[in-house]
Amino acid sequence: MPTVSAHVARTLAQHVDAVFGVMGNGNAYFLDAIETQTAASFTAVRHEQGAVVAADAHYRASGRIAAGTATYGAGFTNTLTALAESVQARIPLVLVVGDEPTSGPRPWDVDQIALASAVGARTYTVGRADASATTIIAIEHALTYRVPVVLAIPYDVAALEADEDTAERAATLRLPAPMAPAGPFAEGMLDEIASALACAERPFLLAGRGAWLAGAGDALGRLADAAGALTASTALGRGVFLRAEYDLGVTGGFGAEGAMELVRRADVAVVFGASLNQFTMRFGALFAPGTRVYQVDVSASATHAHVGGFVRGDARLVAEELVTRVTAASDSGAGAGAGAVPDSGDSDTSGSADAARRDSAGVRRTPWRESVDVAAARAYAPGDEQAPDGRLDPRSAARRIAELLPADRIVVSDGGHFIGWANMYWPVASPDRMMMVGTAFQAIGQGWPSVVGAARARPEATIVLTTGDGGGLMAVADLESAVRTAGGRGCAVVWNDAAYGAEVNLYGLKGLAEEPMRIPEVDFAAFASAVGAEGVVVRTLADLDRLGSWAAEDSSARRFLLLDLRISGDVIAPYQEEIIRVNS
Repeated sequence: MPTVSAHVARTLAQHVDAVFGVMGNGNAYFLDAIETQTAASFTAVRHEQGAVVAADAHYRASGRIAAGTATYGAGFTNTLTALAESVQARIPLVLVVGDEPTSGPRPWDVDQIALASAVGARTYTVGRADASATTIIAIEHALTYRVPVVLAIPYDVAALEADEDTAERAATLRLPAPMAPAGPFAEGMLDEIASALACAERPFLLAGRGAWLAGAGDALGRLADAAGALTASTALGRGVFLRAEYDLGVTGGFGAEGAMELVRRADVAVVFGASLNQFTMRFGALFAPGTRVYQVDVSASATHAHVGGFVRGDARLVAEELVTRVTAASDSGAGAGAGAVPDSGDSDTSGSADAARRDSAGVRRTPWRESVDVAAARAYAPGDEQAPDGRLDPRSAARRIAELLPADRIVVSDGGHFIGWANMYWPVASPDRMMMVGTAFQAIGQGWPSVVGAARARPEATIVLTTGDGGGLMAVADLESAVRTAGGRGCAVVWNDAAYGAEVNLYGLKGLAEEPMRIPEVDFAAFASAVGAEGVVVRTLADLDRLGSWAAEDSSARRFLLLDLRISGDVIAPYQEEIIRVNS
């Protein structure tokens, strides 16, 4: 008869195709069952934190839930920072761990349920009679609430034969349907938003990761066309709007200054699936005081004080409702406003809905978005080849790297000062191709294992890591995991300024002692060579030519490439300058 661990593994593998972790005596039977009794693949990482990070990145890259695993005690406590990040970022995953025996804790056991609860994760503990059912409940909880869960296997239960009635029952997940617009005032608020968009002179739509997860991209594109709106996304929603000619890119500190000036000119803004955190909102300065701001989200209420109207519901369903209402309002002439121009009679009014909007006199209204230079507004400073201190200017390096990277790239980002460069200069095709593991919890050191999860989730793509020297060293145990997993499909860019750059910028400028903020310059290229990758020290833009030739090679014939960029710490990212201003 199968063991409790085997029932957990078999049931989990019906819904999870990837497991990441470190083997120990608390999860040995579980991993044996994963390897010998299921089709799920196990990928070893070298630090237990990496188990959760890889599962997190796997979901962000693919939308498919994954699992991490670790032993009890020290193995479990090593996962806590990554677990807190996944809670804050609302990432569903299952962390399978060993736990203390049912007879009580041993000297090396800790209260794992309390520790998981402290960072916001619920624990489900399996037994002989309910291993499969409890596993299903845990997966349902993770997917329903978009949070990580811990699935604990007590040490003295792991190898026991499970009761027969536990065998793979309740294997079908029961998940809630997308949330239709809810609440007693939802209909009236939808009418108000539709009217506001139809009458707006300068309408604007902002979408976040929640809109992407809801599959709202097409509906939002149609809504933007119907309203004649400019669009933009949060850092985690980039690419959700497909019409780049009307899209301002990323909002907040990663946004181009010209684009952010246009956002402040909006008279009506509707936000879909974005929490409007302080970085997206530029610490309250994203919208002008007179802008009417509406929010659509599945959260219980509006998430920012600037929101004047709120609809609780799925971003796609609400956007589709608004398309119908805005189109009807425009066709009836409710969308008349300033900026109308006479119709020449032979202009092409086919295509987007906004082109056919007219006032009561039959005058064609020119949408705001057609009267501005979006491409110019989105432009970033090109930078110089070298900064005044003689080291590489990160802006020019980022721009050149963007020109050389393969088009199929998926970018995974660690945390640190450098996050501005990839977010500003490296465009990606959709939100699942740019992920920032660590930023929700303000943690660094999540980069290398993020490569592992993304590489397993998207085997057809090139995985590009952007990390700093501080975070890169913190997680260096899983440099080997990244190289082993991604192989020739992997590339890492290490922004090496020999410092914890964010701390230097925030606290060094205030006069605090900088010695604790400095890092002796590390040869990451040599680290790469030690684990079978190719390392290149980059001091000039010409040194980046190797990236171009690497990208042209067949991925099966090349090695993982690490670019050790010796950049200047004197060039401060715009988002960091914004934080400095707020903290000064």
